[in-house]
Amino acid sequence: MNSSTTLPDVTESNALMVVGWREWVSLPELGILAIKAKVDTGARTSAIDAFDIERYQDASGADCIDFSVNPVQRDKTILRRCTAPLIDIRRVTDSGGHAAERYFIKTTLQIGESTRSIELTLAHRKDMLFRMLLGRTSLAPNIVVNPHLSYSLGRLNARALYAAAPQDSLK
Repeated sequence: MNSSTTLPDVTESNALMVVGWREWVSLPELGILAIKAKVDTGARTSAIDAFDIERYQDASGADCIDFSVNPVQRDKTILRRCTAPLIDIRRVTDSGGHAAERYFIKTTLQIGESTRSIELTLAHRKDMLFRMLLGRTSLAPNIVVNPHLSYSLGRLNARALYAAAPQDSLK
């Protein structure tokens, strides 16, 4: 290593979390206990597969979004109806070069022991292997990706987790 290379200062307050190319995460404000996310440093924003999207104004006049998510791959019986404030509508270009207007929401992401506020686009991902894409802006600060790892924060049985959850705790 040459002297011009600097390593990040890792202290207890800013310790780095190493994640793999795919990880289990949760979105507690949306009632999503577990969803498998592909970690993609090539994507700027995070996206979730959403359908039955309805935009409306709440009693205070704020723009809101209702949408549905099937958080477990290949299991349409697990369905979550989510509600979130609409924070923006932006033009997003996907990996195939196709640009489209997308709704943006802000929600809480739980990844490992870390909880953070992230922006999330509502996207059409039903034909994709992963229901969620975790982009690089959701990783900063303090999360680094080791592409050789997979589920470095642990594996879980999402179907069992949803089955065991009290129904009134789920949206």
